[in-house]
Amino acid sequence: MGGLVRFVLWAGTIAGLVTACTRQEPGGLGAFGIRIVDEATGRGVPLVRLSTTGNIENWTDSEGWVAFDEPGLMNEEVHFQIDSPGYEFPADGFGFRGVRLMTTPGERVMVKVKRTQPAERMYRVTGQGIFRDAELLDEGRPLNVPALNAGVTGSDSVQAVIYRDQVFWLWGDTNLPHYPLGNFHVTAATTPLPGLGGFDLERGVPLQYFVDANGKRAKAMLPDDQPGVVWLFGLLVVKDEQGQQVLLAHYSRHLKLGEMVEHGLARYDDRQQVFLKTKTFDDLSTWRYPHGNAVRVQDGPGEWFCFCEPFPTVRVPASVEAIHDPAAWQAFAWSDAKQDYEWQTSVPPDNQAGEAARLKAGKQPVATTRFQLRDRESGSPVEIHRSSVNWNGFRQRWILIGNEINASGKPSTLGEVWYAEAADITGPWLDAVKIATHPGWSFYNPRQHTFLDQDGGRVVWFEGTFTRTFSGNSLAVPRYEYNQLMYRLDLGGEWRSARD
Repeated sequence: MGGLVRFVLWAGTIAGLVTACTRQEPGGLGAFGIRIVDEATGRGVPLVRLSTTGNIENWTDSEGWVAFDEPGLMNEEVHFQIDSPGYEFPADGFGFRGVRLMTTPGERVMVKVKRTQPAERMYRVTGQGIFRDAELLDEGRPLNVPALNAGVTGSDSVQAVIYRDQVFWLWGDTNLPHYPLGNFHVTAATTPLPGLGGFDLERGVPLQYFVDANGKRAKAMLPDDQPGVVWLFGLLVVKDEQGQQVLLAHYSRHLKLGEMVEHGLARYDDRQQVFLKTKTFDDLSTWRYPHGNAVRVQDGPGEWFCFCEPFPTVRVPASVEAIHDPAAWQAFAWSDAKQDYEWQTSVPPDNQAGEAARLKAGKQPVATTRFQLRDRESGSPVEIHRSSVNWNGFRQRWILIGNEINASGKPSTLGEVWYAEAADITGPWLDAVKIATHPGWSFYNPRQHTFLDQDGGRVVWFEGTFTRTFSGNSLAVPRYEYNQLMYRLDLGGEWRSARD
């Protein structure tokens, strides 16, 4: 960014937190640019709200930019209140956290904020106008993808695996410009592996969607003429008898949330580029199917897939035949006879609530506790809604990244993200650290992508669905609502010091 750089101190700010960059635009015209950056990394911060005294709200894009061009407020000294989940700006004597800026068209100002959580918010992965304000300010578009990519304006619950030397991504219900849930039969895309084909992980995810015959809109990846929405979870890659990779998932059809009317297994067809049903289950209540986030595990001489929802308490041998055979599935459950947990085939998997009830009733020894996560700082219980569990080479531990249920809504419902470790995939999972917060919003179905790990697993990346749904918040953040937010987390950061 060219031009003269000067440091200024505005009322209500701290010296050095605001940098103004003068930039000449043709004829002196153009929007006034404000960029919010992380003071520790210098990177633009997405999802920062800048509010005027007239309650005009602007939200930063994935590069941290706001293009301000408000009739009546240009060439004026304007106070912008600054707030963002997990980040803060210093308060003035009256408690206002913001800056006064002269809104000169064509000029640029950089404002630094402090991150108050371990995880760093990187960018929005899905939806329209990911770099909207940077483009309006002619600051460039980091990704060579359209501002409206395959018509997607909202995407729910990500799954991703490496399949045939590229990353295969899929989502559930997808909003399109012509209608909410414009595609409710699964949306999918591919990308090169990070570092290949122009995939610069620091700048965003270059999604190449599977599109319909017109080439403009995301297509239904599991076509079905039956009523209801269709979801895919437990996405996994396994080799068949010929040694060829097979992409499998559990499909379910729902007439409404919580009302599943059909489910089974689906396999990706490379020729048709859609998922086809391979098995339908009669029992709607069974646990013997892929679900949540799948992770491959070596246990003795065999390999298994474990499924996390929220803990990895269901498993099946890693073969196409076993996945289709209900008798091959095992659940991790408490045995009264053995007074311990075991993998077995007859009863459903255990969970936090069941274990808590046994402990309270004195029916389970405290020393055998597996799932009673507690906040490391306060000791308060943490009830996990969904999670992603993977082996981490840097920590030499299994790590869990999950969101909390927290029905009280304080500070959020389904919006608080926690980190935990265990020596074994079955736990014990006991000590939890909050790594990201979304007060007033939900951030559900978090997914860590191990193929994005950096520095031998020291830096991990995860994303989840950001939305007002379930939160009780009436505010839908423009362009961010019902879309995927990406975070990165340094497992060697100072936040770990009290833990090790």
